Amino acid sequence: MKVLIAGGAGYIGSTVASACADAGITPVVLDNLVTGRQEFTTGRVFHEGDIADGPLIDRVFAEHPDIDAVVHCAALIVVPDSVGYYRANVAKSLEFAGHLLRNGCTRMIFSSSASIYGADADLTVDEDSPVAPQSPYARTKAVCEAMFTDIAATQPLRVLSLRYFNPIGADPKMRTGLQLRRPSHALGKMIQAQEEGTAFQVTGTGYPTRDCSGIRDYVHVWDLAAAHVAALRAFDAVLPVAGSGPVATSTVINLGSGTGTTVRELLDAFNSVVEAPVPAVDAEARPGDVAGAYTRSDRAKRLLGWQPRYSLAEGIRHSLEWADVREDMLGRSV
Repeated sequence: MKVLIAGGAGYIGSTVASACADAGITPVVLDNLVTGRQEFTTGRVFHEGDIADGPLIDRVFAEHPDIDAVVHCAALIVVPDSVGYYRANVAKSLEFAGHLLRNGCTRMIFSSSASIYGADADLTVDEDSPVAPQSPYARTKAVCEAMFTDIAATQPLRVLSLRYFNPIGADPKMRTGLQLRRPSHALGKMIQAQEEGTAFQVTGTGYPTRDCSGIRDYVHVWDLAAAHVAALRAFDAVLPVAGSGPVATSTVINLGSGTGTTVRELLDAFNSVVEAPVPAVDAEARPGDVAGAYTRSDRAKRLLGWQPRYSLAEGIRHSLEWADVREDMLGRSV
């Protein structure tokens, strides 16, 4: 099997490429390197460019006519304005779908996000929970899902959207990890506090959780990558080719641990891994922060035969290991 990975030089896309290669699936990486890293394409078939570049996509398929599916991880997470989100994440995805159809590619795995959910009162969600995105980035993911569903209803494109929860960790072989030296999520801030010898700020302490701090569903990035391999192998079983009767042309699957972890619990797990514990201080919630959510669904297990292997502590440990080697691999540029 050969798969085109759009955004395959990013954190998740590059890890998916490694998991595919390890599983005997040949990855063909496409990335414009706006946020992706050239270093993450070492040893891969790599095409530098944009998913909206029709002639480039045509050339990729001309050189690799045996591509069986595409994994669409190409998206910007942080841009200066909402227009940039929609141009990069929605408009270009629409162009990309057209290029794929023109080249006869009918299987797409779309990297979506659990940030599109509006959590239930108990802060759990499943694939049928309300979609209520609270940020421009999340709204672009929701719009893309709806757009791909509409396209799949009338065109020979089947789309499996994987809604990620909160990825942590790195490739256990330390081939890839987070590009950013100072990631802004809670675990990144804990690592920064440890390096600087400062206290970690628990931002927001009035949430309806068991310890009043925010709650998230952390899943190891290598487990996410393994889910993509499972989805590639199970694709036609999950979304069969149209035959005599009506069949689904698109569906969604949550990828999470199924366990909610509060910020304070994450810090406890962090301190169980490091030698010198990091103290905590309470702080005001940041603008846009929400209580959070975690998945209660087992759809990934039922349809893909997938469930996470790595523990929270292992994800933290691999994040720390990556932080130690990151500058040797990527330098201090970001």
